[in-house]
Amino acid sequence: MSTTALPSEAVLRRMATTESTPASSTNISPLDSPRSSPSSTSLSSLASEDAVQQKSVPEKTKLVDTYGNSFEIPDYTISDIHKAIPKHCFERSAVTGLYYVARDVASLATTFYLFNRFVTPEYIPSTPLRAGLWFLYTVVQGLFGTGLWVLAHECGHQSFSPSKVLNDTVGWFCHSALMVPYFSWKISHGKHHKATGHLERDMVFVPATRQEWATKKGYLLHQLNELTEETPITTAYNLIAQQIGGWPMYLMTNVTGHNKHQEQREGRGVGKQNGFGGGVNHFDPNSPLYEAKDAKLILLSDLGLLITGSILFWVGRTYGFANLFVWYLAPYLWVNHWLAATIDREFGFIGRQLLHGIVETHVLHHYVSTIPFYHADEASEAIKKVMGRHYRSDTTDGPIGFIKSMWKSMKWCQWVEPMEGATGEEAGVMFFRNRNGLGMPPAKMEKLAS
Repeated sequence: MSTTALPSEAVLRRMATTESTPASSTNISPLDSPRSSPSSTSLSSLASEDAVQQKSVPEKTKLVDTYGNSFEIPDYTISDIHKAIPKHCFERSAVTGLYYVARDVASLATTFYLFNRFVTPEYIPSTPLRAGLWFLYTVVQGLFGTGLWVLAHECGHQSFSPSKVLNDTVGWFCHSALMVPYFSWKISHGKHHKATGHLERDMVFVPATRQEWATKKGYLLHQLNELTEETPITTAYNLIAQQIGGWPMYLMTNVTGHNKHQEQREGRGVGKQNGFGGGVNHFDPNSPLYEAKDAKLILLSDLGLLITGSILFWVGRTYGFANLFVWYLAPYLWVNHWLAATIDREFGFIGRQLLHGIVETHVLHHYVSTIPFYHADEASEAIKKVMGRHYRSDTTDGPIGFIKSMWKSMKWCQWVEPMEGATGEEAGVMFFRNRNGLGMPPAKMEKLAS
């Protein structure tokens, strides 16, 4: 799943991992190219060296994430992951996929009909009660809309059915209806999966370094040590802005993706940068996010948005833009909210039934994205045996814990830096730190500079 992200706890400068969470709760995932096992630098090979060689190897710094959890670079491979998953988990069914699309569309249509038929002054004279019910409508429709978004996301990964034509057709219709540029997003999202957590190549979630975070906030680097803890109001503002505006900002400006576009192999990124007017977005065929061969698909994505936008404008003109806001725009904002990057968490009935398990099985998804969601639970259990101590999840407090984790991540995860004292391979692993005095303290400035 992509989009506005809850921060990772550990990311690699040149290899990939994902998010970390409190006590026994994180997916540490070497996505881009997991380490081969054993190798001359792996923990297993070091253990096999004789005593003399061991004495000559400098003692390594213990890696610790934001929440104090010990971190080790995984030594299993993608091949190990694939071999552990039962073969039938890779089987995709067009009938099953279409059933879930029909179910979600029917849920959206039924909810729309019932509220417009019965939540009226005639049936509910109380204005405050009616307003509260319409607010509930936006929440429910946002959940159903997110479910449909997830199914289109499955189409983009080709896990919806064995047919690429069916996948892309269903995905285009569903994502266009949700104002998502299907092919444009599909292409950039695929690149994100190949470089998740990579500080130079990830297409979606590139966390700030301490220097970048300070600059963004208008501070000099040394001033961070002098700042007091962030106020709850500031945290709430940042969280709301991220959850509501992060997704459209990403589509329009690539706000959270990498900004090294000058390295685009066709030379399309020269002079272009993230931000408004920078030439990096999901709508322009000339954007450095794409190659020249993608131009027709980008335009087809834009056509889908134009059709949906025209229909919405007509609805607004015909039935009133206030109604349009309640019927479509407010649920759309809720969809944006639920599009958070995640490790495996537990969202109960909502997560497993309405959001098709994307919250509960996201670790697996980033290893093998072609497994359909209805096989994801079984496949997730299978890969845990390979990942062992490296598998992390956060299911504490269930759905409430899922919500609480967004607040905690906003407070605890502000920038990334290497572990103080780390050398060699370990120095390439970045961990989140913060200025709020929470969790592991940041590295001392003089040591960071050295």
